[in-house]
Order: sequence, then structure tokens, then C-alpha cells
Amino acid sequence: MSNLKKLLPYTKPYKSHIIWNVIYNILYALFSTISMLTLLPVMDVLFGKTKTVLIKPIYSGIGDIKQFGTDYMHFQISTLTKGNSIEVALLFVVLLIMTTFLFKNLFNYLASYHIMHLKNGVLKDLRKSMYNKIIELPISFYSEKRKGDIMARMLGDVNEVQNSFFSILELIIKEPLTIIFALVTMFIISTKLTLFVLIFLPISGYIISKLAKNLRAQSLEAQRESGFLISIVDETLGGLKVIKSYNAEPNFKSRFNDSVTRLLDLSNSIGGRNNLATPLSEFLGVTTIAILLFYGGNLVLIEKTLDGSSFIVYLTLAFNILTPAKAISKASYAVKNGLAAAERVFEVLEVENEITSKENAVQKNSFESDITIKNINFKYEDENVLKNFSLQVKKGQTIALVGQSGSGKSTIANLLTRFYDVNEGTITIDGIDIKDLHLQSLRGLMGLVTQDSILFNDTIKANISLGQLDATDEEIIEALKIANAYEFVKDLPKGIHTNIGDSGNKLSGGQKQRLSIARAVLKNPPIMILDEATSALDTESEKFVQVALENMMQNRTSIVIAHRLSTIQKADTIVVMQKGKIVEQGNHEELIAMNGVYNKLVSLQSLE
Repeated sequence: MSNLKKLLPYTKPYKSHIIWNVIYNILYALFSTISMLTLLPVMDVLFGKTKTVLIKPIYSGIGDIKQFGTDYMHFQISTLTKGNSIEVALLFVVLLIMTTFLFKNLFNYLASYHIMHLKNGVLKDLRKSMYNKIIELPISFYSEKRKGDIMARMLGDVNEVQNSFFSILELIIKEPLTIIFALVTMFIISTKLTLFVLIFLPISGYIISKLAKNLRAQSLEAQRESGFLISIVDETLGGLKVIKSYNAEPNFKSRFNDSVTRLLDLSNSIGGRNNLATPLSEFLGVTTIAILLFYGGNLVLIEKTLDGSSFIVYLTLAFNILTPAKAISKASYAVKNGLAAAERVFEVLEVENEITSKENAVQKNSFESDITIKNINFKYEDENVLKNFSLQVKKGQTIALVGQSGSGKSTIANLLTRFYDVNEGTITIDGIDIKDLHLQSLRGLMGLVTQDSILFNDTIKANISLGQLDATDEEIIEALKIANAYEFVKDLPKGIHTNIGDSGNKLSGGQKQRLSIARAVLKNPPIMILDEATSALDTESEKFVQVALENMMQNRTSIVIAHRLSTIQKADTIVVMQKGKIVEQGNHEELIAMNGVYNKLVSLQSLE
């Protein structure tokens, strides 16, 4: 029930739809019973059992309602047939049936109309909340989670909540009221017969509830397996070249087939129980009706305490209970699926985002003097990646970080942009701790170009203007020229309006990287962070990109994380890192003269 409470705030904007749905469901349930009762005067007319009542009956209380209803209907028929043929009476009762069924179905439609708006509205709001949460959560969250599992929660589980959870409204309003109204009417027709029916209903409910046992746990397991399956597909599409080049197709097919088989077994088990709910509840209902026929037949034929017309109407009411009873059993199964899905949805929505802006965080739009990294320690899991690390970057300087893989270079970029937070120590910009800065304000001061050119399936213009959505075509072209990219963009069929495909795969690696640089140029931040921006490129592409980087870094403060040392020889200061610590520091000439770690790295690369 806790997940149901968590879902309630999402229904508040649609409160009016809930109220109207409840009202129309009550009216539907009422007219569902009335429509069955209108069969009674038809039977009386057909079998010639209509009594002549010329004086309008007077209602004397709930205890006399059965007699009053019968007499009032006979009075209306007597009034109509007075001076007319029996056909007029028959036409009246037939029109009465049509009218009650019309209202019953009209109210059913109106109830469905409002529940549709409620379901679709909550689905939209849940998706928005999920997407907002996915974007807001820190990078660290996704280092532990599979993308496919998050996608499964966003799409499949949210849909399951929409489809299943709102069965509760029918479970607690529409169907139970239909049963209650029918049972009340059945009591009025024959108390003895209805008490006999009520003996069998708890037995049926118990059998169905036993069948539903463990369904929620199985549903949760199936949804997790579905997330794992989507992850395999996602990884397969992302790494197709590697899979093919290593002849790893059988391995991935095996992983996929194992997952599909597990999902098949779970789905069959859940589906088997779901499918059994309807025929089982119908069989139990028909068994009750069969016993009713025998017992009620005795009341009509032998004891003569019930007339035939009333017994036929009683049976239609009993059948009228079967449909909502089946709906309740199906809805209870659906709710269990919905509970499992909601658990996975709220598991993501309730993740605490530790990297956020403080209350009354400082807004900063300019960079005045320096970035100071002081005595920071940081670890991703157990082992420290940075140990007591300190560094000062003055405005206008180009600082290069070099060292072997795993020395902590890229971690510096992650900490400066607050993709992660330091465990100990401080990072300040112009003397202000970056944790005290508004997060958007901090990232607004920085431009980031990574080793992987992250581009989106859109036009060149849309990709480049990501940080400045109101940029003109002229500003975009200027940024492309600075990034040494306009020479190939101008030759494309639609220029800057050309779609570059999924992840920019219509372009070469060097072209994609130059577009990433153009994006940073257009943003025009005072601080530029280049995280191994040329390490994935061939020599010719690297030259083009290096020119673009040099153009971009003019009159800016730059932190360059480099693998290829040839690209950072002009840096003001080169910081050599090893196992999270600074082992050497100076410009290129000074470090060569030291004949230490840096000189060794340069010598090794010159041999490549």
C-alpha cells in the first residue's frame, strides 16, 4: 500500500476526473441493477400476470419497497392499457428496458472517459518525473546501473503502473457496487435464496486468492529480467563492431537466449495464473448459479414461495454478479503487477541526489583570478584515486595533466565539473568553494571536450547550439571556423542543417571531435577542460583538431588532460601524475631537463 500512497500525489491534478469517475461508476452500478429489474414487468406482461392496479400506490418505507415497486409498475401498465391493447403495455416495458440499458452504457462510457484522462495524465507526469530524475542524478549513479534497466523502468514499468494500478478504482468502486446493488435487490426478491448464495461467495474468493499468491514477487522478477534483456540489446547495438571482430556472436546470442528463456518461464507462470482467473471465477460462478437453479426451482415449483417471473429476474441478477466478480479477480491480479512495477519506478524516483545546489547557492557568471585545488582525496569505491592532491590554475594559464592511465587525470575533470564530489579537501574558483556555487552557474563557466565525441541524432546546428539555443547561423558558422570544421560542413548537402545520424556516425572521428570543439567554442566559457580530446584520432585528424584546440584556447584558462604529449608542449605548466599524486611540475623544457618521469614518457612516445 505504500506505493499506492506514493502514487496519490500524481493523481491530485486530475482530482475532478476521479470524482466524476466515481459518480458515473455509482450510476453505472445502479442502472446495471435497474436494467435487470425492468425484465420483471416484461415477464408479467408476456405471461399475463399483470394485476390491475387503478389506485396509485403510496410509498410507506424501505421495508415495503418490493411491494411498492411491483404495485407502481402494475399501476403504470394498468393506466396505459386502459382503453388500449396489451401491445401498448408491451411497448412501454420494452422502451423502459431500452432506456435503462442506454443510461447504464452511457454512464459506463462517461466513467471510462474520465479514467482514461486520469490514467494518461498520470502516465505523462510519471514519465516527466522519471526523465527529470534520470537527467538530474549524478554520473556516479549510472556507473552502477545498467542503461537498459533504467530504460525498462522508464518505459515498461511506468506503462504497467498506468495499465494496472488504476484497476483499483474499478476494484473498489464500480464492480463492488454493482455486486452490492444486485445483492440488495436479490435480498428484496428472496432473502432465503440470497443467503444461500452468500455461502458460496467466500469460498470462491478464497480459492481465487490462493491462486494469486506470490504473483507480485514473480512480476517484480519478470520486470527485472526485462530490464536485463533491454541492457543486452543496448550493449549489443553499441558494441556491434567489437562483437563481430572477436567472433563473439555466439556468446551474446547465448546471453540473450538465456535471458529470453528466463523471461518466457516467468511470463508463462504469471500469464498462466492470470489466464486461470477468468475461467475459474466463471466456473465457480456458474456452479453457484447451477445450485441456485436447483434450490430456487424448488422454491418456485414445490414450496411455491417464489413466482416464476421473480425467479428469472433473480437469476439474471445472479448472472449480473458474475461479470464484476470476474473483473475484480482480474483487477486484483493486475494490481499485483502494478505494485511490482511501481516498486521499481519509485526505487529510481526516491534515489537521493547528493550532488545538488545548496540553498541560497552563489550565482557566478565570470572567472576572475584562479582555480585552487587544495589537499583533495577522492575514491570511486575503496581505493584512493587522488591522494592529498593540490594544484593552482591562474586565469589565462594552460595547465596540462599527463601520466599513465589510472593516474587520476580524468578524475580532476570530473571533480571540477562536480560530476563527482571530493571526499576530502576543497576546490575553489576565485576563492569560492564549488560546492557553494549554484550547479548550473558552475558548469556555465566551463566548456568540456571529452575523448568520446558525444553527439546526438540531430542536425549540426542543433548539436553545436546545445549550450546556446538562441545562436544564429552566423555565430554557429563562426564557431565551426574556429574549430577548423567549416571546411567539411560547407560541403555537406544541407550545410549546418544536415542530420549527422545516431551518435554522429555519418561523420569520421576527427569530424565529430571538431564539432564537439565547435560546441564548446560557441558556449564561449572562460574555463576550458579538454579530457584527452585527441587521443582517439589518427595523425591527420589530430593535426586538424590540434589547430582547432589552439584556436579555442586563446585568451582562455585551459586544463588539458593529455595522453599524446606532442599536443601539450606549449602549455604554461605541465603536471605529471602518478597514482593520484603530482611527481613533477614545470614547462616542457624544464621537465625535459629534469630527466625524470616526463622525459621518460616523451622518449617512449617518440619511439611509437
